[in-house]
Amino acid sequence: MTSHTLSVADAIRTRRTVRHYRPDPIPEDALALLLELAVEAPTSWNLQDRSIVVVTGEEGRDGLTWASGGQPQPQEAPVILVFVAEPQSWRDDHSDVYDQALRNGAWNDEFVAMFSAASTAFQEDLDKRGLLREYAVKDAMIAASFVMLAATEMGLATSPMNGWDEAKVKKVIGIEDRDDLAIALLMSVGYPAEERLHPGRRALERNVFHERHSAPGYSARRR
Repeated sequence: MTSHTLSVADAIRTRRTVRHYRPDPIPEDALALLLELAVEAPTSWNLQDRSIVVVTGEEGRDGLTWASGGQPQPQEAPVILVFVAEPQSWRDDHSDVYDQALRNGAWNDEFVAMFSAASTAFQEDLDKRGLLREYAVKDAMIAASFVMLAATEMGLATSPMNGWDEAKVKKVIGIEDRDDLAIALLMSVGYPAEERLHPGRRALERNVFHERHSAPGYSARRR
């Protein structure tokens, strides 16, 4: 772990995507802290409709190597986190969420009643429009972003992974028969075996607009 504490701004600026890792294991307390910070991420309606599968064993990492087309991260990193979106979890009992908020003094009984009804109506509308998966994936991705920044502060490297087969990933983590679940992201975590330099970002005015979006569209740019 780092001997000093990075600010959030420094963690954002210094984080790089690392594909190659040393075999050093992550200390149990460090991994536990990383996961604790991950679940602190905000979720829509506080439904917490995302979960994380921690894969550390050789068999599981070999499986994720297969599921990701032979990418090096699962072969080398000591930990792979699989972020799972739970689009149908809003139908489950959330009394534990409400009870905790009541105990913490964050909500009162009146708010819980209103919140429960409103969140159900909101999710039903998403269901009608076919957007439940999209919203659950967003929540999982926010948690993944928290992990990347927390890991950077702890001296760990990460790689948010694309290029995997969802059906294969689900098989590796034992949810191949769960149509109610979706894979949002794979992320490797470990100590870097390479130094990645910042490739730079476009000027702020290229991607940040005020009040209205004003970037030229694809058809305009190709003329």
